[in-house]
Amino acid sequence: MKHNNCYVYPPSMREVIEGKRHYAIKQEKLPSVTAILSATQSEEKRDSLQSWRDRVGEAEATRIMNEAATRGTAMHKILERYIDESGYLDLTQVGQQAHNMAIRVIEQGLCNVSEYYGIECTLHYPGLYAGQTDMVGVHKGSDAIIDFKQTNKPKREEWIGDYKLQLAAYAMAHNYMHKTEINKGVIMMCSKDNYYQEFIVEGNEFKEYQHKWLGKVSEYYEHKRKNEEAGHSS
Repeated sequence: MKHNNCYVYPPSMREVIEGKRHYAIKQEKLPSVTAILSATQSEEKRDSLQSWRDRVGEAEATRIMNEAATRGTAMHKILERYIDESGYLDLTQVGQQAHNMAIRVIEQGLCNVSEYYGIECTLHYPGLYAGQTDMVGVHKGSDAIIDFKQTNKPKREEWIGDYKLQLAAYAMAHNYMHKTEINKGVIMMCSKDNYYQEFIVEGNEFKEYQHKWLGKVSEYYEHKRKNEEAGHSS
């Protein structure tokens, strides 16, 4: 896979402000894409997550989520080292599982990426938000935002709306920063049982998710403004 370094992605520092992840870029401290999605999550989704935690128990829910996070981090690191050809070895049980998942992503997903502009790319829309996408590259002949995802079990497409919103957010930031016209996102997902799924968002669907994302951003800042006003008046 060829590396085309035609874009320069800025360095950034992550920090937590009022319990939410932010990126410090140049002179700004911007909320992350995931922080905005979490803050604007629907009551239905919050209730669904809490119902699951109640059903399996807090201790088991925490164990499952921590294990998934560890496995996801390991899979991402293996994929990054494969792409930049630096190599990475994790001999832990979770690491071996992540390795098998990464191989599936490489064989069925990354085989369709002919060149990449960057990995772990920090992107920001000045004054609004920031985030880090796993890869920006050429997928099946067109520029795309590419994210790697791990999952405990295969997902239906209707369950991954937030993932699509992330892609839309990153593309808008990239287009603003680098004067590009990226209108395609690719989710390369593998379950812990090595079942690979790929979801491509483009065309009118991609535009719809960009509009939805702008609505999330507006909702986030409106909620923040109201909280600040309430704090000043108390």
